[in-house]
Amino acid sequence: MIQLPALRTLAAGLAFAATAFSAQAQTLKLGHVTPPTHVWHQVSEKINADLQKATGGKMKIAVSPLSKLGNEAQMIQLMSAGALQFGVLTVGGLSNREESFLAWSLPYTFKDVAHATRASQTPAAKEMLKRLEPHGLVGLGYAFAGMRHVLSLQPVASAKDLAGKKIRSFPSPIYNDWWNANGAAPTAMPLSEVAPSLTTKLLDAVDVDLDALVGLKFHQQAPHLTLTNHMAFPAAIVVSKKWWDARTPAERDTITKVVAEAEQWGYKTAIQADADNLAKAKADGAKVVNADLKSFQAVGAKVRDQYTAKNPLIGAFYKQAKDL
Repeated sequence: MIQLPALRTLAAGLAFAATAFSAQAQTLKLGHVTPPTHVWHQVSEKINADLQKATGGKMKIAVSPLSKLGNEAQMIQLMSAGALQFGVLTVGGLSNREESFLAWSLPYTFKDVAHATRASQTPAAKEMLKRLEPHGLVGLGYAFAGMRHVLSLQPVASAKDLAGKKIRSFPSPIYNDWWNANGAAPTAMPLSEVAPSLTTKLLDAVDVDLDALVGLKFHQQAPHLTLTNHMAFPAAIVVSKKWWDARTPAERDTITKVVAEAEQWGYKTAIQADADNLAKAKADGAKVVNADLKSFQAVGAKVRDQYTAKNPLIGAFYKQAKDL
């Protein structure tokens, strides 16, 4: 027969075991749409590594690239329900919930990636993140890819060369307006379908950043690269609000710090990657086209005016970004 002190010792041991079990590593999930070579995947993996270190292994993240957890609309639904904890989501996808994110896609707002990363610290950029909370998301920061360019089957030396051409474009109103204004036919499709569509000539061109171009080797199907530099392409680093609200203040502070450090690391990495990827693309056979950029810039001004006039936060962001 077990004596009372022994029972107390056993109960204490069971309680300790239960506490220890609950403190074991939580395997969280993070989804994004880009390939594993992309800077957003690198930022995601850094968040995972740093969070494991900061929590003594109590939190770790399984990162799923290339829309393996669903497209962005599906991932946002999962996050709203608390079934997906982290996401690195394009501002284009988020603009379907919060229109002001379209400001990041205003044509010819940024000189380069470094300029775009500085714009992430403007009051307007931070306000965009705050406006995600009614949609079940908490915005913690930004991640950047390279500037966007045109990759094509035939050389594109000016806007008129795109007349009637099918161009793979991000599914967003401002992208549609931009390419329609250039005379092209914007066509939305997942990155995974771009290479076969170029091979079969279902597409004539691609609107793409150099990180995705090099990672997925689109230049092997469409060799002509026109450095239009027409838009930046950031993503927001977000967490599920339902999951976030259930975290302790100490956990939220740790996650916020980890993401902030990964965000800054990602900025430097994206700036360097844009230069490195251009060199890689050229070495691997991409042919840079000598283009008349003024024809694109003239169209860009009209599209910018349309969007800055329709939304005050878009207008404020454009002014703050240009003033940097």
